[in-house]
Amino acid sequence: MLSLQKAASILGAFSAEQPEWGVRALALHLTLPRATAHAYLAGLTDAGFLRRTPAGKYRLSWHLAEMGGQLTAALPWFPDARSLITRLALEVRAVAFLCILEGEEVVCAIRERHPDADIDLPLDIYLPATATASGKILYAHADILPRTFSACTQSSITTQDEWRTEVARVRRRGYAYSIEEWIPDQCTLGVPYHHSDGVVAAIGVQMSAERYLQGERSIRERVLSIVHEAEALG
Repeated sequence: MLSLQKAASILGAFSAEQPEWGVRALALHLTLPRATAHAYLAGLTDAGFLRRTPAGKYRLSWHLAEMGGQLTAALPWFPDARSLITRLALEVRAVAFLCILEGEEVVCAIRERHPDADIDLPLDIYLPATATASGKILYAHADILPRTFSACTQSSITTQDEWRTEVARVRRRGYAYSIEEWIPDQCTLGVPYHHSDGVVAAIGVQMSAERYLQGERSIRERVLSIVHEAEALG
């Protein structure tokens, strides 16, 4: 298990901001012995998850993209949902997202950003369930109780009583929001995405808390309208 966790942490170190690593830099970044970092990088390269550059550094392999394609191909609703995210980003002029549950982990599978969005594109893949609109929706519909609470900001939910009240509100209203609960000065609004009579994902938008609070009702009604229209066509 520890070996898998180390391999996952190494793969997770690669990002759009840091697309390649040398052995020494990665070892320092992850506080690993240089020999350990080198062994894992070599093993992941042999397995096809990484590739070696002419400069002797490492980058993610296209094999991962192929695996991602196989994963999404197994989800019949995914292509329509991807188009919906693009539409939301364009029409709401914000960051639009789609999140799914992986066990009890909230995974952001798609994000798109309108050029005029008033926040940068977040990079987190795994999100704190109790501090995000997506987590509230997915946990509420899967009837999952959180084992721990993520105190990301002073506004985060940190008790079971608060959580039960919030989940009841989400089920009653049909949407969820997180105002500065995950990231200071930012807000996310999420709604459930249905397929085959079940909730398969949480879909929504993210923007500055100031913009959301100024136009809360119109933004919410627009997002709900777009998602419900897409579900009816699907």
